[in-house]
Amino acid sequence: MKTVFGALLSACLTTLAFADENAIGFQSSTLQDSHTGRPLQMVVWYPTAATTTAQLIADNALFAGVAAVPDAPPSSGEHPLVVLSHGYRGNWSNQAWLASALAHEGYIVAAVNHPGSTTHDRSPEAAAQLWQRPVDLRRAIDRVTAQPNKFGRVAAGRIAVVGHSLGGWTALEIAGARFDPDRFAHDCNAHPQLSSCSVYDQMKPAGTSDAKAALGANLRDERVSAVVSLDLGLSRGLTDESLAALPVPALVIAAGVPSRELPAELESANLAKRLPAASSRYVEIGDASHFTFMAACKPGAQSWLEAEVPGDGIICLDGDNGRAREVIQQQVTSLITAFLAQPAGETTGSL
Repeated sequence: MKTVFGALLSACLTTLAFADENAIGFQSSTLQDSHTGRPLQMVVWYPTAATTTAQLIADNALFAGVAAVPDAPPSSGEHPLVVLSHGYRGNWSNQAWLASALAHEGYIVAAVNHPGSTTHDRSPEAAAQLWQRPVDLRRAIDRVTAQPNKFGRVAAGRIAVVGHSLGGWTALEIAGARFDPDRFAHDCNAHPQLSSCSVYDQMKPAGTSDAKAALGANLRDERVSAVVSLDLGLSRGLTDESLAALPVPALVIAAGVPSRELPAELESANLAKRLPAASSRYVEIGDASHFTFMAACKPGAQSWLEAEVPGDGIICLDGDNGRAREVIQQQVTSLITAFLAQPAGETTGSL
């Protein structure tokens, strides 16, 4: 099985050249940090006027990739910046579909792999430093804004963060929400079935008094002007006070497919009720599952995933009304671009 998969993967990773009149650029780099010893893989998509043929990025035998021109020069002018945060044991490629769509709309889009909680880096020590996730995003913002000749010039006051699952929690934290480990532990006693509780228990981020203090600290980056959460987890540990006073507009998108481990009513909907009504919006997509916000699966991917790890085939499942994942993702992209295009203060209510 693995030999067959290796051959398929090699074939699918072969460069695909084709014309793209509205090409976008793509660059990958590693951000070093001598202070924390936490190197970050960062990728950036951005508008470009390059006419070079594009290649498929983040494409393999299981998941569909996106087209971009590696190391292309950026377009002139100013562009809003969006920073993406992946979920637990995910990686930057999970939301490549969204990054590509936003870059085609004129955004610079950066994403990082959070050490310890990515697909290929599951270091327990790094994962336990949950408070470092918002810091990872701050480092990405620092790097992109400091290199306009490489990625394009970032428009003043136009930096948003979009996160999926644990990445949604990360987005809220960098926007000014505060996490209370005691509140969360108490809530997990009442709702032990939630996947956020089991993931939190695996990471053990509040294992020492210093870690607990770091997790509950103010992790806000004042450059962030808006946030979007995609079916987030750990929201029940965020304090009522910090959410009520969240200083930036927030769009909360929930998966509406019934889920025992991550039900919308206990996570995203509960979060939305505690955010300022005048500056937040809540949208529940009835046929979206938690994994709808990840890359689209190719034919045969579900069977292969299920054979390798029983239960993992769920990654390829959406609702049962027949809408393809790509169609739902187009809806998500439209919601996000409409939200981010609104002038500050004009976000109105829930949908």
